[in-house]
Amino acid sequence: MESSSERVALVTGGSRGIGAAIVERLAADGYTVAFTYASSRTAADALVDTVRDAGGTAIAYQADGTDEAAFASVVESVVNRGGGLDVLVNNAGGGTWGHLTELPVSEIDSMIAINVRALVLATRAVIPHLRKGGRIVNIGSVNADYTGFVGGSVYSMTKGAVASFTKALARELAPREVTVNNVQPGPTHTEANPADGPGGEMLRSRIAMDRFGSASEIAALVSYLTSSEAAFMTGASLNIDGGFSG
Repeated sequence: MESSSERVALVTGGSRGIGAAIVERLAADGYTVAFTYASSRTAADALVDTVRDAGGTAIAYQADGTDEAAFASVVESVVNRGGGLDVLVNNAGGGTWGHLTELPVSEIDSMIAINVRALVLATRAVIPHLRKGGRIVNIGSVNADYTGFVGGSVYSMTKGAVASFTKALARELAPREVTVNNVQPGPTHTEANPADGPGGEMLRSRIAMDRFGSASEIAALVSYLTSSEAAFMTGASLNIDGGFSG
């Protein structure tokens, strides 16, 4: 990647769980890391303090990823501070499980809005500011390839869209040496999805390694994809699931 006085990364949905682990890892890798959060200022401030105490720099921005203007304002602020962007990690997402005929239309619209529309709009806003050799990493889900039980039709559809978007966008940005890749975690232990929570035992029984993944393991893969060593990898969707989809 091009050398600069400050390497800058932007992580969406970065205050908790996998997002927070990615923020910490990229900060440890030497990036100034801006991240967005939806509502919990307390968690965001705590993460900024954690990164600072470890010798890094993180900056929190409250923004609704589905609000195009709000996110554009975040990008403008980040670019003005750092002179450009080197990495975008589209981590924000979520979903509701249920039979298609029983899911409220509002839940369907919400999943499409946050998992697809917001990701596309965030990427669109960032592309003009990415320096040559930049990196885009999308955080999808193994459910794009494998569900294993009923109730995930809409959620899986949105994550399949992320995989398709990744592959096509990689061709668009290749002339600028910008790579685009998609990390697809399997069951991962977070505050929102604890290994010992409801359904945890059932999920673990389907994982070849007999355990949930950790957020730091997902962050390690993101770290690799943002490194110079990954310059020839683009358009890929990488399952990191302990054999869940095997």
